[in-house]
Amino acid sequence: MSLPRLYSLIPGSRLTSPYCLSPVRIYSSRCNSSISAPVIEGPPARWLSDLKRRIGKCIIFGLKQEQVDEAGEILRIVASDWRELVAGCEGFLTGRGRAGTEGREVVWGDMSVAVLGRYGHVNNVTYVKYAESGRINWAQNFANYIDPKHKKEWSELWTPKGEGLILRSMKTDYKFPMTWPDRISVYHKLRDAPTALTDSFILDVLILSEKHQRPAARCEEDIVVYDYQRGTRSPLRDFMVDKFQGTFELQREAKRRNGQRIRDLLGRVETLEKGSWNRADAVED
Repeated sequence: MSLPRLYSLIPGSRLTSPYCLSPVRIYSSRCNSSISAPVIEGPPARWLSDLKRRIGKCIIFGLKQEQVDEAGEILRIVASDWRELVAGCEGFLTGRGRAGTEGREVVWGDMSVAVLGRYGHVNNVTYVKYAESGRINWAQNFANYIDPKHKKEWSELWTPKGEGLILRSMKTDYKFPMTWPDRISVYHKLRDAPTALTDSFILDVLILSEKHQRPAARCEEDIVVYDYQRGTRSPLRDFMVDKFQGTFELQREAKRRNGQRIRDLLGRVETLEKGSWNRADAVED
């Protein structure tokens, strides 16, 4: 692989060549799950930008052809799998049938009005809409892909026909001022594995900027299972508990697998460094 072609695989680097379920107030205690994910140490928060920066430093210093090929292979993996790696290492499931939203365009109207001659940024309320739309799609995935046998029951979760999922509260942390043009991907995950007694649960939300390849916002959604016919909370139905437990196990595996993939990639970068600028007899080309 030539160096100009290799530079083009480092987006954002100086080396780069020329979106609610209606809330209902419910006065009762929350039933927490007794099963939680074990603590798994993840990669550094800025691992992706650091990886690209470190490879860029190796390129500037000078690499042999086999090292250029290795750097190119690392960057190709990152370019094609960055969503799965960034979201997956936190336990979020990506791709068709699991993602709430992938590649949605950020439009001009998503931004706040410009102030003092400067462009605005995506309106804070818009992030809530991104999360809401992603949550409905996340739930609809169970009807369409994961458990079509119970498609009718899953599809009625956001209607007042029987048992539904109601958003009790929501918290949003904004990570940086995202602007147009950009695209977003939105992922949801279960914080805990449900049990037969679970009548409420927490969904963690990750809103990724595709332009910057990092989180633009994180949300926490407190969901209650509500029986509209009886007017009270209700435990999850058995088939829902089963599918949610299976999803929770997949989340744990995604976190383990993608965390290991990232550690492997960072190890390969360290090997490149030791073979270029960080070797004992290093002399810059």
